Amino acid sequence: MKLDAAFFDTLSRLRLSMGYKASMNLSGNRKSVQKGSSAEFSDFREYMPGDDIRRIDWNAYGRLDRLYVKEYMEEKEAVISILLDTSASMNYGEKKKCDLACMLAATMAYLGLGSMDRVIVYDVQRMDAPFVANGAKKSFPRLVDWLGQCTFDGSVDILAAIRRLPAKGPGMTIIISDFLQDDFVDPEQETAKKLLRFLDYRRQRPVFLHVLAGEELSVELTGTRNLIDMENHSTLRLTLDASSIRVYERTLKEFTSGLERECNKAGAFYAVCSTETDFYKLIFEDLRALYDF
Repeated sequence: MKLDAAFFDTLSRLRLSMGYKASMNLSGNRKSVQKGSSAEFSDFREYMPGDDIRRIDWNAYGRLDRLYVKEYMEEKEAVISILLDTSASMNYGEKKKCDLACMLAATMAYLGLGSMDRVIVYDVQRMDAPFVANGAKKSFPRLVDWLGQCTFDGSVDILAAIRRLPAKGPGMTIIISDFLQDDFVDPEQETAKKLLRFLDYRRQRPVFLHVLAGEELSVELTGTRNLIDMENHSTLRLTLDASSIRVYERTLKEFTSGLERECNKAGAFYAVCSTETDFYKLIFEDLRALYDF
């Protein structure tokens, strides 16, 4: 799918909602816990020798007979980490999950760059070689080229990858994946909970974009089939009838609901992103809660 100028024009009016104040040292458009010289008023404090006399509030002096200065919020950049699942299972579907995942990664990066944030995109299988995008939107074309060179094969360990993220202060961590790992599918391993706890410790706002193919969400195959695991190449012979499809749909619902429940508990964002959903609707309606307006 080719995204046109109208799409990016609408996207430029949005920015990702961080849900906290940034604390990086470089200039940006996020409100920082540090005080600075932006136009947004923050608080008063008593005058101290060396303070800029232009910040003295003379009205307060007239009322209280004491010198107070105005403080303003300093604007800093935030770090947005985007982790792209490049496992073989992402290469599935008539409309491939990997194509949607790359479009989502590009869109989230564009939103971050539009806010002058530092955007770092990771191939989960190659965490030591991320794409670091900064300098506003001028780095976006290079990011799109980088995403186009990603290959989707083998398997991934998302929790291990998350634990390899460098500590860069508060930020947002966006995970784009089908989450079809044994340790995510098995609720007893509590992998999602462990991952969310780690991101909370790192002061991250977690975002789970759960990419699934239309064929995974609505099974239309029937009859006896040999199913081949795309990652370990194991096979399973299965007869697909109404009963087995109901079992599958119930299990899938339990899986997605479990992830959503853990995200809700942790204050994280979760959304199922279907390859069958119109991309404009997905970005501007289904993911609406991700943005500041």
